[in-house]
Amino acid sequence: MHMQLLHNNKVVIFDRTDYGPSNLSLPSQTCRNATVFDCSAHSLLYDVASNTFRPLTLQSDTWCSSGSLNASGSLIQTGGYGVGERAVRIFTPCEGVSCDWVENRAYLSSRRWYSTNQILPDGRIIIVGGRRAFTYEFYPKNPGKSVFYLRFLAETRDPNEENNLYPFLHLLPDGNLFIFANRRSILFDFVNHRIVKEFPEIPGGDKRNYPSTGSSVLLPLFLTGENNRSKVSAEVLVCGGAPPGAFLKAARTIPKVFVGASRTCGRLKVTDPDPIWVMEQMPSPRVMPDMLLLPNGDVLIINGAANGTAGWEDATNAVLNPILYLPNEPDPTRRFEILAPTRIPRMYHSASLLLSDGRVLIGGSNPHRSYNFTARPYPTELSLEAYLPRYLDPQYARVRPSILTVELARNMMYGKSFSVTFVIPAFGMFDGGVSVRLVAPPFSTHSTAMNQRLLVLRVRRVAQLSAFAYKADVDGPTNSYVAPPGYYMMFVVHRGIPSEAVWVKL
Repeated sequence: MHMQLLHNNKVVIFDRTDYGPSNLSLPSQTCRNATVFDCSAHSLLYDVASNTFRPLTLQSDTWCSSGSLNASGSLIQTGGYGVGERAVRIFTPCEGVSCDWVENRAYLSSRRWYSTNQILPDGRIIIVGGRRAFTYEFYPKNPGKSVFYLRFLAETRDPNEENNLYPFLHLLPDGNLFIFANRRSILFDFVNHRIVKEFPEIPGGDKRNYPSTGSSVLLPLFLTGENNRSKVSAEVLVCGGAPPGAFLKAARTIPKVFVGASRTCGRLKVTDPDPIWVMEQMPSPRVMPDMLLLPNGDVLIINGAANGTAGWEDATNAVLNPILYLPNEPDPTRRFEILAPTRIPRMYHSASLLLSDGRVLIGGSNPHRSYNFTARPYPTELSLEAYLPRYLDPQYARVRPSILTVELARNMMYGKSFSVTFVIPAFGMFDGGVSVRLVAPPFSTHSTAMNQRLLVLRVRRVAQLSAFAYKADVDGPTNSYVAPPGYYMMFVVHRGIPSEAVWVKL
């Protein structure tokens, strides 16, 4: 149900805790000393490099919770269900086997179930919304008043369906927050607690948030002006969802009626003075899609269903073919490419994220109220799967760069330049230009990749050091509005082919 990549290339994976025992036992000492639901693990730490895992201990229910990495690289995980609805859980990565969840069940001021998190320029984390929670709050707590009412969340709730849970949050380069719920979106000043402006409604009538679940990304931010100080434009992409009434027809009608999902995407250049939505058509309808920014700037749309909504057995007709969206393709009719299908349906309660080697990790799918491994055609799915984007094809090995060193990798400062040395494997294949990019690893759940971000940095010059080695001088991000503090994956991209990433700390 939830996944987060850490800066040591390990992935925290966890589910809700009240399904019953899992297939992974907790150590006997942990079971004796901890307050746990049973003696099995509902969370694990997956080591990508060794393809191994170890159990982790959760003490409260994480069902439909939210999360964000903080500036030091710890996962701050918030809310859930029952005794977990006000919990803050912290997982701090370590190289040994001693690190585990640390929980404070009473930290949050409001119950948070289906809320969304975003790290802010000052390193705090804002937690927005949740079921019947029309408020937001901060971690660490705001001095004085701890919880703030946001009327927008109440106004966007549909009776009986909601359709405004897991709202889409994107931190914009001007330091304000873009918040999208249902069909509406606002520019929000979280410092002064005021709505700066409301954007036009997305056209077409389809709902975009849980349970009519679509997905959203902030398209790559290009910091390519002189010393990265030119105005940075920002554009949001929202895809998929479901028509009005789709949830009630799937969840409350006997027999269930699975309405066709939305097939539209909307793009909004939020930094324009008077932005308008530009609508596009996906090759097929999709509800519960995951949208991930690939290091070359393309958007991968993966997982989901063609009919129904999120919810227990409320969707059908799994979409097995991923779609590649090319945001910089000038011809709108050529922006979508249908990719090779998986054999494993991934619908409700699945997750996906980008790994530092360029692959996409995908796991889960459980549309049932409990574990059901014999249901057909959509059983509870325990597998992990790796999707290999086209840029990993062997034919591109000759031009794929490899990073040798990154200057100041763990102490990168705002407004400062640094150098990256890299190699191109085949002699004479370097085309004279590279792009250096930072990707923030998102917290993935319910088609929402919280804190996902891709920055294209300004490369000042590239010098050849040897037959195969080169050095690029690069301007770092100007400020924490465009790049909140924390860990990022740094990729070098040559001819559209990214290197494996090196982790840097900003």
